[in-house]
Amino acid sequence: MIILSAYNYMTREEVKAICRHLGFPDYFRIEVALAKFLGALALLAPISGRIKEWAYFGFVIIFISAPIAHLASGDPLSQSFGALGYLAVLAVSYITWQKRRVAVLPARA
Repeated sequence: MIILSAYNYMTREEVKAICRHLGFPDYFRIEVALAKFLGALALLAPISGRIKEWAYFGFVIIFISAPIAHLASGDPLSQSFGALGYLAVLAVSYITWQKRRVAVLPARA
């Protein structure tokens, strides 16, 4: 889902137009796309927990900043529901990951 979003940021004219409407420069759209792609890979790959936590943190920043940007540019509140929905899914994913991580870690003496 996030990888597709990153791809859309790079290729779809509609996304480019939305970014221009929000007042973002074109290079920022590309940076966000690369960050989403790398963050998605970090969440999927079997790597350090600290890197995964930073990926989650980055997505939280993106999914909170998106509604703020839309509201600041005069868009209706309904434009923010998508990002807030992704934020809810991300929260469930993070909580589930933490529970699995704690269950797998050996008990400390």
